[in-house]
Amino acid sequence: MNARILLAEDDANIRLGLVATLESEGYAVTAAGDGVQALRLFPQEKFDLVLLDVMMPGKSGYEVCRELRAHGATAPVLFLTAKGEEIDKVVGLKLGADDYVTKPFGVHELLARVEALLRRARQRDQPTGAGAVLPPVFQFGAAEIDRRRFTAFVPGRGAMPVTARELKLLEVFAAHPGEVLTRDALLNAVWGVDYFGTTRTLDQHVAQLRKKVELEPESPVAIVTVHGVGYRHEVPG
Repeated sequence: MNARILLAEDDANIRLGLVATLESEGYAVTAAGDGVQALRLFPQEKFDLVLLDVMMPGKSGYEVCRELRAHGATAPVLFLTAKGEEIDKVVGLKLGADDYVTKPFGVHELLARVEALLRRARQRDQPTGAGAVLPPVFQFGAAEIDRRRFTAFVPGRGAMPVTARELKLLEVFAAHPGEVLTRDALLNAVWGVDYFGTTRTLDQHVAQLRKKVELEPESPVAIVTVHGVGYRHEVPG
């Protein structure tokens, strides 16, 4: 079955162009003219990916992403951002974004990012290797990770939502306790070998994860930085 994409873009010309481009590649596209319409359409079908313009009337892409994640949606989210627009990527990561494309963007770049996100989502939904040997609920640092509900529960703090990308990172760390994992190795394992971004994206994800699994995120003991190399997951002896 062709992948189903929900597209939210308020500029009609850009929206029509994106629909034509994506449909020419075999994707089934449902288009929304603003964030409010996107939220109304999302529950009507099982979408494999959500493509969101950041600045939209009614509800911004950030607001749409936050509401989708709050209701348990795990579909990858790709943000479309305007050239020169100041984008707080940390905020985006907190809300559960998976990637960004800056306008004006090339068709090949957009399609490559869409395919990469869809491929990783398929791998997540059919876990092998590290993910396959983990139980549905496992302990990581101070948190109890529920792989079915995408949550991290810390006593006294409650359950916090975990994004699909964060869960994959946790699975990789959990499969290699005590080992030093390089940033490149983590990017390849979680984002894929064809990822276009930088290691800064990984560092931002780790920073957000620490807030969910560490008792003291500023003094992490479960995900330890190995300066100049990468990270190591420490398990109490």
